[in-house]
Amino acid sequence: MTASPDSQSAVPSLDTARRPFVLVWEMTQACDLACKHCRAEAQPRRHPDELTTAEATALLDDARRFGEGQLVVLSGGDPLARPDAVELVRYGSDRGLRMTVTPSGTGSLTRARIDELRDAGLRRMALSLDGGSGEPHDEFRGEPGSFERTLRAARDAREAGLPLQINTTVCAETVEELPAIRELVTGLDAVLWSVFFLVPVGRGRILDPIPPGAAERVMEWLREVSETAPFGVKTTEAPHYRRVAIERRAGGAERAPDGIGRRTGIVAGDGFAFVSHTGEIYPSGFLPKSAGNVREGGIVEPYRRSDLFRSLRDRDALRGKCGACPYRHVCGGSRSRAYAYTGDPFESDPLCPYVPDGYDGPLPATQQG
Repeated sequence: MTASPDSQSAVPSLDTARRPFVLVWEMTQACDLACKHCRAEAQPRRHPDELTTAEATALLDDARRFGEGQLVVLSGGDPLARPDAVELVRYGSDRGLRMTVTPSGTGSLTRARIDELRDAGLRRMALSLDGGSGEPHDEFRGEPGSFERTLRAARDAREAGLPLQINTTVCAETVEELPAIRELVTGLDAVLWSVFFLVPVGRGRILDPIPPGAAERVMEWLREVSETAPFGVKTTEAPHYRRVAIERRAGGAERAPDGIGRRTGIVAGDGFAFVSHTGEIYPSGFLPKSAGNVREGGIVEPYRRSDLFRSLRDRDALRGKCGACPYRHVCGGSRSRAYAYTGDPFESDPLCPYVPDGYDGPLPATQQG
């Protein structure tokens, strides 16, 4: 994510039927790391059918049609594995897009590269920490030294004047690390902590998620953290964090004090869109169900008009307890997780333990028995 001085006023009026709050482009699946949770199942070499530089600039030109200040996240793999990464940040920035990047913590992320990205107009850098110290983080990332390289890059970004976001994956292997990571986020002067609750896709299929009750307790703790921390807190693929906020009488809008603002109810396909390295258009990188390819007509029309995206914006189309939930319009559940577990993106989110009053229908397998 990235900062924008006018987004606090702009976000409440955002019509997610017309534009996403977040557009993610997976620039490449190439990466020198072999992280245990990697959705992309990244590998060292770039795919021969990646979008070319010319196709990438066409994608950015089309993204401008969503409206002023569209937020674009360049992800991977490692987006810096593409030699045109800085060029594309500059191209998007020059056209009024809010460009952000999520590089991997490898030796290629030097201070000089960070300065180049800043000078190209980058608005925010997001780095991942999945352990509070070197051993657990490096084990999770599959690369000795990744922890120290990530910390060095975070400090370099801060010294370069780039707002810093820290991303963390929550699963059985990492959940006990969260308090220590929270301290690191504070010490690094990050503006946002984005906490991702595992969706079992890619390499993440081999990891154990935390159970629904534990997820609820983590969200309650995150809400407490958000009330006193010097950074914003958001969850990824865990929109029921918003229900937790409402139930704790802490306010329903997830609005981080980082200059972005958060609109309630953003889920895969509704306020969020993803373009793969080969141009496929998905509601999310964790929901690999295609609505077309940007090579065949860009991103704007598929987002606005495809049956898949339009149906995902209809919260009354949800099934099971998500469909009966009074919070469905401010939450909506993780459509990606529902798809990963059931093959149906409209089923209930199996990570959420909440059962609506009076609901006596089927429950996800994680809550049965």
